[in-house]
Amino acid sequence: MTFKLIVICGATATGKSALALELATRLSTVIISADSRLVYREFNIGTAKPTSSELLLVPHYMIDICNPTDIMTVADYQEQVHNLINNLPNSTSLLVGGTGLYIKSIVQGMKIPRVAPNYELRTQLAETFDQSQLYAMLQQVDPTAASKIHSNDPVRTLRALEVYYVTGIPISQQQGEKPPSYPILQIGLDCNSTHLTQRITHRTDKMVKDGFVEEVEYLSKKYGADLPLLNTLGYQEIRQYLAGEITLDKAKELIVLHTRQFAKRQRTWFNAYPQIEWFDVKSSDLLEQVLQRVQKFLAEIN
Repeated sequence: MTFKLIVICGATATGKSALALELATRLSTVIISADSRLVYREFNIGTAKPTSSELLLVPHYMIDICNPTDIMTVADYQEQVHNLINNLPNSTSLLVGGTGLYIKSIVQGMKIPRVAPNYELRTQLAETFDQSQLYAMLQQVDPTAASKIHSNDPVRTLRALEVYYVTGIPISQQQGEKPPSYPILQIGLDCNSTHLTQRITHRTDKMVKDGFVEEVEYLSKKYGADLPLLNTLGYQEIRQYLAGEITLDKAKELIVLHTRQFAKRQRTWFNAYPQIEWFDVKSSDLLEQVLQRVQKFLAEIN
């Protein structure tokens, strides 16, 4: 039987997890998370991780597989999901999340250089040269990569130089795509900005009521405030509150603001892929609409 993948993607707070849980229950299938923070243990409330009861309802994968001090690269994620797909007994699986690179690595078969982040090398380069010099260096060692990277993009410039200096091979020669042979249906969830802001505000309030402050306090004491994950969305603002720099109300206000900005970037990313079929989360019959489309997709394949 042909394996089939159904992607549920979209910006944060659009209800991807809840819809996926309903779909997986109806289809008797599993959920593979495509969220870059859900892979880490102990980061629960601030990442909107499915609850223990939800995890028991449907088999979930790629959740709680790393310690907070570990690094999960896109290449690591891609390899583990490929292994999962090859070994799962299910003929259909749901890939659910808002991390665009994770999803792209699977549905487009990105070829990713297996070079772990080398922070010592990055720091050395960044402290020795300014961005214009770094970009000029990249133009010399990998002009193909440089032509695809903006001259004012330090993150991608450093990554390309990092790959070259670690492997001796230009990153442009190590990249490319090899899409999987199995059929894929990509479903996106979206709504207008006003409604999304309301959803983000409600979720932020719920996180705080559920013990978000206590979670950040515990994690800061256990791992130290300089843990990179504690500088991510939500955790950073609560850390500021715990440090006495801002009030709790201000922290919540900033979380909503920064989450809205993050959601805007996610929407821009996903809107670049015309194969995604969009559904409005405000629709009263959202589940029925999506289920009908999924059933049509499955019937066409079978």
